[in-house]
Amino acid sequence: MERKEPKRKLLDAAVDHLSRTGVTGRSLRQLAAELGTSHRMLIYHFGSMEGLLVEIVREVEARQRAALADLDDTLDPAELAKAFWRRFTDPALYPNERLFFELYGQALQGRPGTEALLPEVVTAWLAPLAALARSHGLDERTALAHARLGLAATRGLLLDLLATGDLAAVNDAMDLFVDMYVAGLRRH
Repeated sequence: MERKEPKRKLLDAAVDHLSRTGVTGRSLRQLAAELGTSHRMLIYHFGSMEGLLVEIVREVEARQRAALADLDDTLDPAELAKAFWRRFTDPALYPNERLFFELYGQALQGRPGTEALLPEVVTAWLAPLAALARSHGLDERTALAHARLGLAATRGLLLDLLATGDLAAVNDAMDLFVDMYVAGLRRH
């Protein structure tokens, strides 16, 4: 049985708990009590509520990048993109995705201590997505543009899905985007 370090255990518990409940309106003391720990332990490991929130977003995003890395990159680009999308639209992930958007919004609103999220919620994805695009023959600049466009389309459609719950319509939109994207890849 794997034994987790205390910080890792708290982070995993916080991700799971806040995915179910959301962040808004919670104090550090309240969250600590809900996690079965003390606010001092959270401060010790994360520095502040905002430090914990930043770590939560980093963890949720790292889990998603790991899912991308686990996909079979020998698949046709359209199959690969659609497999990744289907992974994101698994209803079991909706709580983490809602949490991501909630925390991303707080960083955009300037919640002190969360500003570090802003560049990395985009840049952390650019390298793996650009590498994937380069593996299909794109030069560095074009690969980065494709990576950014793919990330923006995915996040926009995820937000649409979470807001409307219309999986069929969002899947149709993603399939159209993927088909247009792959056609563009073939022109390069």
